[in-house]
Amino acid sequence: MSFPWANEYKPNHPLMQWLDEKLPLPRFVYNAIGAGYPVPRNLNYMWNFGVLAGFCLMLQIITGVVLAMHYAANAGVAFDSTEHIMRDVNWGWLMRYSHANGASAFFVVIYLHIFRGFYYGSYKAPREMVWLLGVVIFLLMMATAFMGYVLPWGQMSFWGAQVITGLFGAIPLVGEPLQHWLLGGFAPDNATLNRFFSLHFLLPFVIAAVVVLHIWALHIPGSSNPTGVEVKSESDTVPFHPYYTAKDGFGLVVFLLIYCAVLFFAPNMLGHPDNYIPANPMQTPAHIVPEWYFWPFYAILRAFTTDFILPAKLWGVLAMFSAILVWFLLPWLDRSPVRSGNFRPTFRKFFWVLCVDVLVLGYCGGAPAEEPYLMISQIASMYYFLHFLVILPIVSSIERPDPLPFSITEAVLGNDDAAALKA
Repeated sequence: MSFPWANEYKPNHPLMQWLDEKLPLPRFVYNAIGAGYPVPRNLNYMWNFGVLAGFCLMLQIITGVVLAMHYAANAGVAFDSTEHIMRDVNWGWLMRYSHANGASAFFVVIYLHIFRGFYYGSYKAPREMVWLLGVVIFLLMMATAFMGYVLPWGQMSFWGAQVITGLFGAIPLVGEPLQHWLLGGFAPDNATLNRFFSLHFLLPFVIAAVVVLHIWALHIPGSSNPTGVEVKSESDTVPFHPYYTAKDGFGLVVFLLIYCAVLFFAPNMLGHPDNYIPANPMQTPAHIVPEWYFWPFYAILRAFTTDFILPAKLWGVLAMFSAILVWFLLPWLDRSPVRSGNFRPTFRKFFWVLCVDVLVLGYCGGAPAEEPYLMISQIASMYYFLHFLVILPIVSSIERPDPLPFSITEAVLGNDDAAALKA
């Protein structure tokens, strides 16, 4: 965010002056997260999720690198190497549980981050690129998480790889060759583990690179805020440090308390019991499910049960990917000039219906593929696409929003000129 009132970096120590001249890294950090980065003064705790997501990514990379030192990507010993990490490696149990539960924590934070963006219109101009890069990050996260779920080589890992990669086989012409390339053969085996382990190790660094672009794109227009009103003057902003570093620090402490409670007291709460059984190609589990963070999209996939022009399986695959790809169109589907849901009463009602709808999809995705869950999944899937493709454009065109505050300062301090001047 380039404002004329932003503080400039002026190092005092000779060493910092020399470093800033030769490699302006201190200036970069100062302008990115220091007093040189003015931020809207009215950000609430819903803006903590970006920092929490960054923390989760670093946690996953660090624990993942340690686990990779002891893991063997071989179908004959992969399950045993996981047990070796848990039982024989010093603090291996902590690394493994931190990594497994860190993935769930990462998705919790990202889902909250995304739905905050839905509510406050973070996808609207001039922040379209920030949103588009965020969706790319989410897609990379899903690919990374799926490949990581396969690596322990338990029953659910093996059959999850068999089922999910089998979806690509439904794509005409290129489907089967693509499936065979992903698996390295005709069924999950050593080649599959080697491919998935390599990509699972690589993709987090790709995610980190896209996160840098995401933050860079954010710093051009600056952060959004709960009112959706753009910054107009110096009184609308405060330096990121110390105001929001302290606020983010408090949010991080609360997050760590919840994360550590799960990590130390219920580390297997979000895992599937069948994944603690070695993979057996000759015994299919009674109920094959992915990890919980895939459940809403898995429900959309299973909602198609009848062939119509195209095979039902292909419709399910297309719908599952479209459920995420439709987010790329949000900046152009929602044409309302008002960003924040706080000032859009009709939009706000449909937003909460969408939240309930996604929770219903998640519940159905984790339930057996039988009635009434299939019928509920079909209704919920239909509403999901109607919300983005029909309801949102119509509401944005006919809705009469509430009056907006003149400025961020007015929203914080009220319509008091004297108070605004003192700020």
